[in-house]
Amino acid sequence: SWLTAIRSSGTSFPSILRWISCFALAVNEENAAFGRVVTAPTNGAAGVIPAVLMYYVCFCDGTTWGIEEFLLTAGVIGMLFKKGATISAAMGGCQAEIGVSSAMAAAGLCQVLGGSVGQVLMAAEIAMEHHLGMTCDPVGGLVQVPCIERNAMGATKALTACYLALESDPAHARVPLDAVIRSMWATAQDMSSKYKETSEGGLAVLIPVSHPEC
Repeated sequence: SWLTAIRSSGTSFPSILRWISCFALAVNEENAAFGRVVTAPTNGAAGVIPAVLMYYVCFCDGTTWGIEEFLLTAGVIGMLFKKGATISAAMGGCQAEIGVSSAMAAAGLCQVLGGSVGQVLMAAEIAMEHHLGMTCDPVGGLVQVPCIERNAMGATKALTACYLALESDPAHARVPLDAVIRSMWATAQDMSSKYKETSEGGLAVLIPVSHPEC
């Protein structure tokens, strides 16, 4: 089966990293090709959660109940960001999309790997903390560059955040999740509209696009 084939390719760190990146890229290439994807929390960030979930299934002997628990946990974290800040790049830049999806994925994975509630929240916080300020500057106004690759990066950051949290004591955490959500929203409000999905700044104005490329 496909699962056996993936597992037989090896469980070295580079191999697992390649598969996680592959899963994330595949989802967002499907999105860029006008295919059907599940918003998680948006189409542009839809590859992060599936990539981390596939890591759990393929390399952590994931169960059906574990998949459900992963998604439920990720959904709760997503709701916190939606209520306390935003999940729209048009309002908050890419931190609101890739950042939130990475936080959701980190929390979901931490939960199914046996993390405590405090560690789950810490995993989400760590993931978002290292996406704060990320701009949304799609080249040509298309959800392709740098968006597709950012999903792979968001997925790998989610894994790192999860394992950092699992090895930590939440009682000693310096930054609570509530604070990082507030910080994200404050950053979003300060961010210029040029970096909020308008393609008026950043990479969008520095990388030329020809019609054949589109």
